[in-house]
Amino acid sequence: MKTVTFSADDFGLTESVNEGIERAHRDGVLQAASLMVAAPAAADAVRRARANPSLRVGLHLVVIEGPATLPHAEIPGLVDPTGQFPSDQLRLGLNYYFRPRIRRQLQAEIQAQFAAFAATGLTLDHANAHKHMHLHPTVGAMMLRAGAAHGLRRIRIPAEPPSVMARCGTKPTLGDWLLYYWTGLLRHQARAAGVATNDHCFGLAWSGHMTADRIRRLLPNLPGGDSEIYFHPAARRDPVLDRLMPNYEHEAEMMALLEIGRPG
Repeated sequence: MKTVTFSADDFGLTESVNEGIERAHRDGVLQAASLMVAAPAAADAVRRARANPSLRVGLHLVVIEGPATLPHAEIPGLVDPTGQFPSDQLRLGLNYYFRPRIRRQLQAEIQAQFAAFAATGLTLDHANAHKHMHLHPTVGAMMLRAGAAHGLRRIRIPAEPPSVMARCGTKPTLGDWLLYYWTGLLRHQARAAGVATNDHCFGLAWSGHMTADRIRRLLPNLPGGDSEIYFHPAARRDPVLDRLMPNYEHEAEMMALLEIGRPG
């Protein structure tokens, strides 16, 4: 048996992203979106989510390359004076694992993001993390613990089967295989916490380039079980997207979500 969930990340990043997600849900196949609670357009995203109650919304936890919920004074080891997490994944990973003071601040910030989501009044459908940072064992464990207090029932495991991508014409690298096996740790953490997960996830190898042609190639090759296919849709380019993701095809990803459900 095969089931598929079409989801979108970065809800709340900009109004053009929010508009793309809303259109893809109303007129396309998008079923779920993940909210960045401290992002500049988060309030606009919440308003659109309330106007579209069939859109399932979860937390897109930000602990890298994005805004924090707590002020700098409370988490000075995590963010710069403007309240932004750095983008150095290796350095962050080492700090999150080896430095107790940093871990305490990280735990406080993760709890604050779940609390901020709860304050929206939206039902928490799921959780995942920006740049898949919940694959870090410390972040994953803290996300599950904090989520338990808010009724977290499901998280994303970014396990993209390299064999499936090979059938779709994308040759996997050693790094792809290593990442795929590494996701088993997060799956084990989730099962121990009694939290549901997807079996497979697609959107890593083609991140930012989930076009309609690629999705049509992927769908017949989906393995059995529960798959999530995630996107980064937007209704148009804007300065934030140009700065953070200059090579992503946001508009094409929105069009894919609109087109793949249409007959013919």
